[in-house]
Amino acid sequence: MSNLQNELTKIINGKQLTPHFQPIVSLSQKKIIGYEALIRGPSDSPLHSPFNLFDTAERFDLSTKLEYICREVTLRCYASLDIKEKLFVNVSPTVLLQPDFKKGETLKLLDQFGIDPRQIVIELTEHQPTDNFQLMLEAVTHYRKMGFEIAIDDLGAGYSGLRLWSELQPEYVKIDMHFIQGIHNDPVKLNFVRSIQNIASSLNCNVIAEGIETEDEFKAVEQLGITHAQGYYFARPTAIPLEKVDKSLFIISSQPSQFNATKAAHIAKFITPVSSETAISDVMNLFHSDSDLTILPLVDNNEASGIIFRDHFLFKLFSSRYGIELYGKKPIKSFIEKTPLSFDQSTPIELVSKQLTSSMRNDQAFIITDDGAYTGIGTILNLLEEITRQQIHNAKHANPLTLLPGSVPINEQINQLLATKTPFSFGYFDLDHFKPFNDVYGYSAGDDIIKAVANTLTLHIPAESGLVGHIGGDDFIVIFLGNDWLKCCENILHDFEKTVPIYYKDGDIKTGGIHTENRDGVKCFFPMISLSVGLVDPDSTSHCQSHVDIADLASEAKKHAKKIEGNSFFINRRVASKNQGILQPFAHKSAAKLHAVN
Repeated sequence: MSNLQNELTKIINGKQLTPHFQPIVSLSQKKIIGYEALIRGPSDSPLHSPFNLFDTAERFDLSTKLEYICREVTLRCYASLDIKEKLFVNVSPTVLLQPDFKKGETLKLLDQFGIDPRQIVIELTEHQPTDNFQLMLEAVTHYRKMGFEIAIDDLGAGYSGLRLWSELQPEYVKIDMHFIQGIHNDPVKLNFVRSIQNIASSLNCNVIAEGIETEDEFKAVEQLGITHAQGYYFARPTAIPLEKVDKSLFIISSQPSQFNATKAAHIAKFITPVSSETAISDVMNLFHSDSDLTILPLVDNNEASGIIFRDHFLFKLFSSRYGIELYGKKPIKSFIEKTPLSFDQSTPIELVSKQLTSSMRNDQAFIITDDGAYTGIGTILNLLEEITRQQIHNAKHANPLTLLPGSVPINEQINQLLATKTPFSFGYFDLDHFKPFNDVYGYSAGDDIIKAVANTLTLHIPAESGLVGHIGGDDFIVIFLGNDWLKCCENILHDFEKTVPIYYKDGDIKTGGIHTENRDGVKCFFPMISLSVGLVDPDSTSHCQSHVDIADLASEAKKHAKKIEGNSFFINRRVASKNQGILQPFAHKSAAKLHAVN
């Protein structure tokens, strides 16, 4: 028997394992809703790290035995710490499928330690191929019947994550940290996670973003509507679990980071709260004495713990024959079935709407806070009314061909970003040789080209990364919020260059353009349509006073870009002041050629 096998056997027989707990946070409730249990071996052992521990167990065919001991040690510790939040317990699918897998062992442990099965989430961690989905489904069904919830770990990293998701329909799915780390600078990761969130919403599944380590990653994840998160940004795994997450970590998400003039504070209505210890009979008297009171927040020490809805409260109270006699003296907190959703007052209402939708709850109202303290109540009705008002306002100024916002809403957003000192860059996109194409191929084909530009821009610039506007004809403008604005522009030009030939006849593609008359009636050759882009960098926009200054800089840069053949951009790094700096342009030629003009 090898030294490692001896060490592992000693650890298993002596149950020399220590569970560490890492918080799983609800981004809408801004609180810890559960902990993932992570096992560590003895600190002085070569099997201290979980990777070495489980890798060694697999080598010596001791995985099943090790998992049982891990589960026992974890549940004992969880019970001794009197943790109220859910416990996520890692289980390998391959262990579930082992012949020596014993059903009911986990339930025995729960009975032994006095743990409610509804507090446990079985987290399936896949490190090896799994193809017996029927047997897997039977095992998961067995767990569900006992009251457990199911989570799939590391979606995107395993061998059959999507197949497991569709077969098992878990309550939670955890996105592998690879797709979260650096997500704010990677449009591929951003689109992947957005797709997962969309699928999860349709399947009534909660998404947990793993591996969040930075403020920027947190912002990107929250703006996508992800409801739950985990990572070093909130807390590292510890033997004694963190009880509360620092609320200041959530507040940054409410800083101006997307295009919304209206914040949650705008729809907040202050309703005088009562303590959660208030007697149920007193709450009933409040509702009876005020017929207009339909919602009652419960607040202790400025922190909201629940919302009582008049109709539901009275129905529940009087549905029992002896309702008031049974419940009258009990505190109203006994009527709270779930913690209310809450949002900081500076959260954009579109983000509020996205998170409410993603949370899969049918709450009629939610809490609005100021740095965690109760400030009022928001209702779904008021939220929808405000969003509708915004949409009508934007629709008045939208371009009828592309339905993109026009100059009025774009200028409003620019002025808002300048007022809040939010960094951004700006792009003015204009088609080259569009009129000759229109003359030869017709207005319908010209409209198709314009829509192709709109589609290319919106594909590369999602709502959380910027704003695309169509200000008329073949002119588009873009506000970039991310640091990757230059790379994004290069990608747009590259994709558009590949798209354009679709709209030309084969003969014109071979010659590289068309022959037609110019504005003076002279027959000329015109190359295929391309894009010229005038860019203004973040440093220059920060020195501008209004959208007028930025438009001047962008127009100047666009004129230089149009002097460059083919798809090209030109950066205007001159600040909007006659006495500050000089024009420091850079130009890009789409044929993989980059050069500077001094």
